[in-house]
Amino acid sequence: MSGGRRRAFTLLELLAVIAIMGILAAISLPAIRGLKPNAKVAATRQLLDAVSRARQLAISQRTTVYMVFLSTNFFNGLSGANLDRVRPLLDKQMIGYAYVSPRSVGDQPGAHTPRYLSSWKTLPQGAFIPLGKFDRGLTLTNTSLLPAGASLFVPGFAYTNSLPFPSEADPVTVPVWLPYIAFDATGSLVREPGKEGQPELIPLSEGNILFARDRDSKAAQPLPPQANEQPPGNTLENYSMIYIEPLTGRARVESRKVQ
Repeated sequence: MSGGRRRAFTLLELLAVIAIMGILAAISLPAIRGLKPNAKVAATRQLLDAVSRARQLAISQRTTVYMVFLSTNFFNGLSGANLDRVRPLLDKQMIGYAYVSPRSVGDQPGAHTPRYLSSWKTLPQGAFIPLGKFDRGLTLTNTSLLPAGASLFVPGFAYTNSLPFPSEADPVTVPVWLPYIAFDATGSLVREPGKEGQPELIPLSEGNILFARDRDSKAAQPLPPQANEQPPGNTLENYSMIYIEPLTGRARVESRKVQ
């Protein structure tokens, strides 16, 4: 080949290069996918930040702040205009949360003007709070979670019907029971009578939630959703929980992955 000429790729060589690139891509793709956090990891991070945010709001505003959630039957007893007010939240069961303060800045002693400190938010798709956490009478126990026969006790949420819902601007006229955690002005966890000094644990499940939807509008209907763990049993076997210290109110992640 002369100094002023360059040999071009032949069609066969070009096809060989493309084939090699395809093989390399196929080999590296699983590794790239492995770098992406799964839904439970993403939800754990978001919920940890959300709980910390509720505590920060309580301290900065020097008042109690509730972090309220949506159970699978929050709409029970609602009809007509009241049901219409909560329809936008029907597809947020087991994944929705918001911050509410029972008092507003400038309230006189003894006066209470509740207000929402955020819009309604949801956990990332693919993760949800398991149904048992919304059962006030149930304690989830599983001896395989901790060694030496110990048990991990996860009591259900506390409930209140004293807060406006779904907003202070357009609340329903029938009291709605809302699951919650709460922090006082010092950042400490607010507990129900008889549970003082106990930590709060919020478990997370990986999977999907199927909502009953209108065939035409696709709008969620006032029916409990179907929650599916994927893979089955991951709530307990590969658990991930938000652990909240009762005195300081600080939150951390408690997790265990079965190899």
